[in-house]
Amino acid sequence: MAIEIKVPQLPESVADATVATWHVKPGDKVSRDQNLVDIETDKVVLEVVAPEDGVIDEIIADEGTTVNAEEVIGKMKKGGDDSSDDSDSSDKKEKKENKDDKEKEDKDSDNGDEKKDKKEKKTADKKSSGGEKLEVKVPTLPESVSDATIATWHVKAGDKVTRDQNLVDIETDKVVLEVVAPADGVLAEIKHDEGDTVGAEDVIGIVETGDTGNGEEDKSEDKSEGKSERKDKESDESDDSDKEVAGPAVRRLLSEHNLSVSDVKGTGKGGRVTKEDVEKHVKEQDSKKDSGKKEAAKKETPATAGDRDQKRVPMTRLRKTIAKRLLEAKNATAMLTTFNEVNMKPIMDLRSKYKKEFEERHDTRLGFMCFYVKAVTEALKRFPEVNASLDGDDIVYHNYFDISIAVSTPRGLVTPVLRDTDKMSMADIEKNIRELAEKGRDGKLTMDDMQGGNFTITNGGVFGSLLSTPILNPPQSAILGMHKIQDRPMAVDGKVEILPMMYLALSYDHRIIDGKESVGFLVAIKELLEDPQRMLLDI
Repeated sequence: MAIEIKVPQLPESVADATVATWHVKPGDKVSRDQNLVDIETDKVVLEVVAPEDGVIDEIIADEGTTVNAEEVIGKMKKGGDDSSDDSDSSDKKEKKENKDDKEKEDKDSDNGDEKKDKKEKKTADKKSSGGEKLEVKVPTLPESVSDATIATWHVKAGDKVTRDQNLVDIETDKVVLEVVAPADGVLAEIKHDEGDTVGAEDVIGIVETGDTGNGEEDKSEDKSEGKSERKDKESDESDDSDKEVAGPAVRRLLSEHNLSVSDVKGTGKGGRVTKEDVEKHVKEQDSKKDSGKKEAAKKETPATAGDRDQKRVPMTRLRKTIAKRLLEAKNATAMLTTFNEVNMKPIMDLRSKYKKEFEERHDTRLGFMCFYVKAVTEALKRFPEVNASLDGDDIVYHNYFDISIAVSTPRGLVTPVLRDTDKMSMADIEKNIRELAEKGRDGKLTMDDMQGGNFTITNGGVFGSLLSTPILNPPQSAILGMHKIQDRPMAVDGKVEILPMMYLALSYDHRIIDGKESVGFLVAIKELLEDPQRMLLDI
């Protein structure tokens, strides 16, 4: 019974393909799932396997032929009961074996035969002990995040990995996600390099499970044996090897750039040279030429005083998002800033008095942020417009108090959220802020930590800022900027005193908050900080 050998379904946007390499010829016996032919497209090489055991009857499309999806490129007979086919096949096999034996006697010594047998045995053992291939996928992305960027690969292809080992960091607009190894084994392949944009569930690598203890030994032995074999066969196999490691489309591309197969390092199956390898090689050569020209130009340019080097790096995804949001805030809101100043001496005296006892009791230090958060929460209760946000033509009033705290991290400024601050004690606020700051520095902040927030506090004073105008954090309607505490001469009851003063800056969206509310809100914070007992007495 004749069975048709067809071109498989081609990838989306690929119109046709090329028959790259036939691994069998008419009369050959084949087994089920044996690779018969490689079909090369613009992007990938597809393998066509035997649907069942049988004998190759006819090859319709030769190597180099352009074919379409589902096109018949060959035929095979089921089983192999046809005596004439068997006899022809056996005769051909016998002739081939005799020819191979003669060539082997001419070219190989007994020692070479022994090495070859060992290598074949080792290859067979390796295949028999080959592990399962597991896909490394991009995890499910947070809601409202459509794609992500490969930030950092912590391993490279060929490295051993252990189960749950962090393989790669995936960067989204707000957080960094870690992708871990699904099992012990070896990272066989990296499909997406650093900087590539990927979507949820995209396959970015392959982990091959199983014992790989002799990998280095096998590589060294294969390398030494390969060198000796290449010396014997170098003059005879150049044309054949080109066809084996490069398809017609790749050979055409090589000829366009005046390259040979040996010039390009193949990364495909069995060292096969792909179109991507050629394009990468050409790009590297062009960059080397450009760098050479730059070096020559640099030598010709007269020397100037000082170091005038430049460094160009792409913006990270987080930095792009920060830039976009800040620009939107400036262009899409009626932003205005009002200022005031606060005498920090009462709070500083209170901290000095209870700092040690507070730390012993609550296992966290008593900082300034807990006072700021408490004062802001109380002021938001009194001025609900500041705690509201705009949604189209509607004003949304929030009856809860979630405050974003600006945290500086190595990747940029982020604003994780303290939730229900009206229900938190001073100690709870300090502990939560410390935890969020540590997670931000380590890149461990989650989407839950970042989402929401009705008001933002930013403290530029820790970096020495004396006065600034903070930018809104949409869709919030206001942000409070705290600054450096600095001793200044102040008039108190007709006398000049040196007091630790701090400027407050409230930026707000004038579309929803009027001057009366903004000034009243800032004055309320000033009064609460200058007289902390008010927060305890709720006055």
